[in-house]
Amino acid sequence: MFTGLKSVIYPSVNLEADKQFWERVSGVKPYFDQPYYVGFNINGSELGLDPNAASEGLTYPVSYWHVTDAKTAVEELVAGGVVVHSDLKDVGGGMMMATFKDASGNIFGIIDDPDA
Repeated sequence: MFTGLKSVIYPSVNLEADKQFWERVSGVKPYFDQPYYVGFNINGSELGLDPNAASEGLTYPVSYWHVTDAKTAVEELVAGGVVVHSDLKDVGGGMMMATFKDASGNIFGIIDDPDA
């Protein structure tokens, strides 16, 4: 079901400071820079900064696994015993994302990116 690790998204309490930090340490400028999300493409992997993550109860980075069919992946994960943390949603351009809790309560996500 998983085709590879797609992205890691960090909660951000100060988007500008975090953006500057990741620019310095990665040597990469963001390809997407909006008040609601900043995204860096680092050698084909996404490093994201999310200022709204705290409102979703996230205080640490979340890894997102790429899938080719998000609806089927959600069904298979739930059948496998994971707990849904945030429902599947379109976050723009047909990109579908959802988060789950594993048996230890760790949060992980899936992402179905039609452009990937």
